[in-house]
Amino acid sequence: MAEWIFWLSLLGAVFSYFLYPLLLQCIPARRMSGAKEPGKSFPRISLIVTAHNEEARIKPKLQNCLLLDYPDLEIIVASDASTDGTDEIVRSYSDANVVLARAEERKGKENAQWQAIQQASGDILVFSDVATEIPEDALRALARYFEDPEVGAVSSEDRFVSRDGGIAGEGAYVKYEMWLRKLESRRSGLVGLSGSFFAARKSICKDWDIESPSDFNTALNCARAGLVAVTAPDVLGYYKDVADPQREYNRKVRTVIRGMTALQRHAEVLNPLKFGWFSIQVLSHKVMRWAVPWCLLALFIASLLLYHKGGFYWLATIGQFLFYGLVVAGHLSEPLRAKPYVKIPYFFLQVNIAIANAFIEFVRGKRMTVWAPSQR
Repeated sequence: MAEWIFWLSLLGAVFSYFLYPLLLQCIPARRMSGAKEPGKSFPRISLIVTAHNEEARIKPKLQNCLLLDYPDLEIIVASDASTDGTDEIVRSYSDANVVLARAEERKGKENAQWQAIQQASGDILVFSDVATEIPEDALRALARYFEDPEVGAVSSEDRFVSRDGGIAGEGAYVKYEMWLRKLESRRSGLVGLSGSFFAARKSICKDWDIESPSDFNTALNCARAGLVAVTAPDVLGYYKDVADPQREYNRKVRTVIRGMTALQRHAEVLNPLKFGWFSIQVLSHKVMRWAVPWCLLALFIASLLLYHKGGFYWLATIGQFLFYGLVVAGHLSEPLRAKPYVKIPYFFLQVNIAIANAFIEFVRGKRMTVWAPSQR
């Protein structure tokens, strides 16, 4: 019995991170035209910036938006019932054609976005958070992806910047995620977009679930419409590293709870008879990844039970002790934690602890609909 648990938990632990990308590479990539050279005309874009009590950061964000090089741009700030000076600051930019779409009751990020969607006049809707810095030419590059009629949504690629201007602690993990997105993008499309900077056809946003994360719901709506959500390697979104590590951990927990809530509300997406390979991608990328912490726990217990048999089981047990010992040493020593050979396993384990925490909270009935922006 212990041997069955060992091998099944080992398979579960490595599937999402290693075997799933290999599976994607075995699936023929779909032909897509991708971005083209600038045309003579561009679709009208409505840039929707979601904010809640952002009086300290909304001005720099609006200045960034106003510097964007795009010929037909509408800027809408979706205020999630802000109670500070955010709304007044936005109204002061009315002469610059900045529109305020205020949700009078605080129901979360997606509800605020829905208020803006109903006011938007653009054919393409671009969603961004206040903390995101958008390069000047990003919207022109982004709009060209929609020249492909099969594309329903486009995700930017994340670039995290530390306080000293270097790559933040989770840089290697983010690079892996961006690589995985590229693989998914060429198959049945992304299963989730960059929630801080992505775009979608307005027609895709008509079925807007205010209780599910917009980055997942948009990808799901694309699959329903027979379209794909793709990643744009040349469209970047820059974010500062979260100032407080505990807040970053809490953000990860909130993100997983919101993802689990979305799958609970839209369980039909796991039916491959209805959604084809998109269902397999959701199962592999989301569900199997959420199973990793429990697989790691089962693998460790099974390894202890099988240690006396020697051979591979002995190596597996020793390897796990070394791995977790390295993480503990990194936790106790910040200089050691900065080393790449410690930083990556430390971040990996931190992510899986957050997933386990989120699952327990989810089972207890906790849901995340009200949104609190991370302070960066």
